[in-house]
Amino acid sequence: MNPELIEKVTKLIVEKLQSGLEPESKPAPAKERPDTSVKFWDHTSNSKPQNTYQPAITEPSEKEKDNVELIPLGDYGIKNQKNDSIDSVVLTSSRLDNPSNPEELEELLTKTPARIGVGRAGLRPKTDTWLKFRFDHAAAVDAVYGDVKEELLNRLGLFKVNTRVLDKEVYIRRPDYGRKLSDEAKQTISEKCRKAPTVQIIVSDGLSSSSVDENVEDVYLSLQQSLQSLGLDLGTPFFIEKGRVAVMDDVGELLQPKVVVLLIGERPGLVSAESLSAYLCYRPRIGTIEADRMVISNIHKGGIPPVEAGAYIGSVIQKILKYEASGVSLVQKES
Repeated sequence: MNPELIEKVTKLIVEKLQSGLEPESKPAPAKERPDTSVKFWDHTSNSKPQNTYQPAITEPSEKEKDNVELIPLGDYGIKNQKNDSIDSVVLTSSRLDNPSNPEELEELLTKTPARIGVGRAGLRPKTDTWLKFRFDHAAAVDAVYGDVKEELLNRLGLFKVNTRVLDKEVYIRRPDYGRKLSDEAKQTISEKCRKAPTVQIIVSDGLSSSSVDENVEDVYLSLQQSLQSLGLDLGTPFFIEKGRVAVMDDVGELLQPKVVVLLIGERPGLVSAESLSAYLCYRPRIGTIEADRMVISNIHKGGIPPVEAGAYIGSVIQKILKYEASGVSLVQKES
């Protein structure tokens, strides 16, 4: 997927839809020209649009000023794009024209982000509903096939290792390959990481590189501060590329920590492609069953705030150490 191409095409379609609703008229002078900006917002949250993409208007030349029929063209290039990422375009789905119970429909809309009450045009969804679906689907695909930015890893001081799979297509088809570290990764971890720490933090892209780019820094720094305030020593953090949840078992065998925290990208959906999960396990080893793991999921701007999640994970780790258990075993000991 080419994110720049997706963004350009989507903007042009939105502008066509907007212009089609306005009567044709001669262009207004530059100072009176209406705001034709395309609004952006974070589609993972319910917040109002905050940022604006404003097309740059070219200044007409002296010859163009004499010819009032010429229309100044906007610069639709990548001049104003933020790095190489894209924001979410406001593509709100249509509503039913005449719902039989508008109050009940509004109440339902406040309780779910699902596409309900969007109406239709004949047997098909309306154009804006279809565009929003395609845009959200493209964001989910990009999250799966994208790569975590090296700049982020360097800023957090995370070195990178790999699992036994290097190709993304193989990674998707063979989850078992993503659960095992490569021989080279095991050697690198053994050389660079401190042995037998109380808490070992690892990060992995999982099925959403976007979730790591957007949320990991806030979660990691907040968690680090929380553990320091609790007086818990930390191991050497690192990043595992194309990892699955059970890769924490290999890390447990190598470093022998008491608790492993894995921050990993969740499988993206059409509501959010940037959701992060934190998996925790007490003394994970080869053969650990899933019932011994616990997870704090839905960490993103529209779910659990990343900073709040980091602080909460610290309190859960304290509880795990107190009872020397995690998952179902922790629940049983607490009760």
